[in-house]
Amino acid sequence: MTGRSLAYLANVDVDNVKGIGPKAFQKLRGAGIESVADLLLHAPRRYLDRSELFDLASVPLGEEVTVAGVVTETSKRRISGRRTMVEAVVKDGTNVLRCVWFNPYIKIAVGEELAFSGKVVRRMGRLEMKSPDIDRLDSDSLITARIVPVHPSVGGLRPHQMRQSIHNALVRARPVAEILPEELLDRLDLMDRDTAISSVHFPEAMSEARAARHRLVFDELFRLEIALAMRKQRQIDDSEGIAHPMHGDLLDSFVASLPYELTGAQVRAIDEIRTDLARPHPMHRLLQGEVGSGKTVVAVGALLSVVQGGYQGAVMAPTEVLAVQHYLGTVDLLQQAGLASESGEFASDSLFGDITSKSGGSVVVALVTSNQVALSSEPDATRTDVLAAIASGDVDVTIGTHSLIQEGISFSNLGLAVVDEQHRFGVYQRVQLKEKGTDGEPDLLIMTATPIPRTLSMTLYGDLDVTVLDEMPPGRTPVRTITVSNDAAAIKPVYDLVRNEVAAGRQAFVVCPLVEDSDKLEATSATTEYERLVRVFPEMTVGLLHGQMRPADKDAVMHQFRDGAIDVLVATTVIEVGIDIPNATVMIIEDADRFGLSQLHQLRGRVGRGRFSATCVLIADPTTEDGEARIAAMVATTDGFRLAEEDLRIRGQGTVFGVRQAGVKDLKLADIVRDAQVLFQARKEAFALVATDPRLVEHPAISAEIQALMGDDVEWLFRS
Repeated sequence: MTGRSLAYLANVDVDNVKGIGPKAFQKLRGAGIESVADLLLHAPRRYLDRSELFDLASVPLGEEVTVAGVVTETSKRRISGRRTMVEAVVKDGTNVLRCVWFNPYIKIAVGEELAFSGKVVRRMGRLEMKSPDIDRLDSDSLITARIVPVHPSVGGLRPHQMRQSIHNALVRARPVAEILPEELLDRLDLMDRDTAISSVHFPEAMSEARAARHRLVFDELFRLEIALAMRKQRQIDDSEGIAHPMHGDLLDSFVASLPYELTGAQVRAIDEIRTDLARPHPMHRLLQGEVGSGKTVVAVGALLSVVQGGYQGAVMAPTEVLAVQHYLGTVDLLQQAGLASESGEFASDSLFGDITSKSGGSVVVALVTSNQVALSSEPDATRTDVLAAIASGDVDVTIGTHSLIQEGISFSNLGLAVVDEQHRFGVYQRVQLKEKGTDGEPDLLIMTATPIPRTLSMTLYGDLDVTVLDEMPPGRTPVRTITVSNDAAAIKPVYDLVRNEVAAGRQAFVVCPLVEDSDKLEATSATTEYERLVRVFPEMTVGLLHGQMRPADKDAVMHQFRDGAIDVLVATTVIEVGIDIPNATVMIIEDADRFGLSQLHQLRGRVGRGRFSATCVLIADPTTEDGEARIAAMVATTDGFRLAEEDLRIRGQGTVFGVRQAGVKDLKLADIVRDAQVLFQARKEAFALVATDPRLVEHPAISAEIQALMGDDVEWLFRS
């Protein structure tokens, strides 16, 4: 079909649409709708089927339903636990529904005609909905069918205004040109694009709306997977890598020295990485594994594989605490194998004290952060000494923070870059580390302890090869997880547990969602809880740690906690990653329902790291079904991958690419949980197309659309 392409419409400003004046244009731009293409792809978030609206007189109880009515009363009041309850009374003819939200920002007005979606229950003789979704039912001459599209409000523009603007855009833009081959449309039973863009906004039936949305979701995922496939192909075709020789005994000596057998997953991971390292094009591999699954051993094995051939390795961690822990752990492992040189102490004041290593080893390890340096072969090395040793090639493995990518650091022959918890870096920081290589592009190994569901990894890391450490070493005891209500009677046994553990020589964390008390957020703050727990535990030393403290103060607190001078540490999520205190056996999380499952799981991973059994206590009074689901999942399992899938199901992908901090914009239509099968299908077709046409020379319309709709993100995809 001929017509206007989305690539063309992406270059037509949205203020060219009839009815969109300067004020509306600014509101739309603020919401990311800048072009006519953006407007046409601003699909309804849901549909209301007039034939399926229930009357309150006959509404089924306990089922997901939608009812409509007029708001006759509203109220807002504070309740226990510093929470706010918003209440509305809705009338449907002569019947009444009470709606309740535990969200102070819900805004509804008396006289509005609204649709409410959720489960209706009968409480004390009255019909009630808890935290229903709200849709405003505007009178609209465009809606003549029984299907009512509910477009998201944008910057104060009401749904009926959005519908009118989209209608006006469609009148001028259609027909919209097709870019997929007829053969593909027939084989996958996809609606043509012009019909899909019109029908997704103004369907005659729900089946038509579903088919239209399916087509546009496929398009969105297909564009993304094409870009990822092209990037992966370019990594092979355009990058001159290093074919590392895989011979020598460093790795064998290291593995033989370990006081335990590697798990099958670790053996498989090392084999996959070594196979990649031996190839002439750069490795781009993601290593996923829970805390305690043995990622460090795998990473050290990879580093030794490149050191054996005369190349250097670098490890970049997101925090100084984590960098130091990696340094200490790596030196310790190499010590045990007789591969590390002797060292004295850090070259500057360190919160971790002295380290010592075995003399006579062949592998030299350096630490470089903004505050401290260390060299495993020289006890008194200065920063100048360490940087010179790295530049000359005398250092085999350098471990540090973002300091590694600063101008003052250069490598002699960087062969492998390991990036830990990469989602905490900007993408260009990772690029800068790779650009430190001088003899071909270094191989890249990304490590994360954050379990990533398969569908999410196909979008976040679809261009990378993925290795999963899905086995835990034998003997690791799962952390016991319990939940208690936020009241004095329920919490008393928790405090007794803390007293018993501290009396036995152990330590405890207490995590709060806020640093300071907030008038807007009803949650426990770390500073207030610290002051309270000092009174609750007068016989103990209670410490405070949060992100707003000065670095030196944070370091001092961590030093004291690590040394056992602090019994109970009250903190924010600053401890989520990188804190390794084997002596800590209790993790208390205040207002646990305010955290995502991934965060809760990472926080739980801060305890149970030693030989003692540990307990995680979730203090929560969930007010939403999602909050209840997260708490229930945490109690039910300690499997991070199961929790990640559940978190994705509960929350949706949210800001999917925010995990990478820079990169592809959020998916506008696709939901990678709901649309998992479409994602697999789009990926298969995209990679097959790029395999036969790597530069899209034979598919210029697809190339133009990717450039137009993904914009600067295409450059990011090809650089990162």
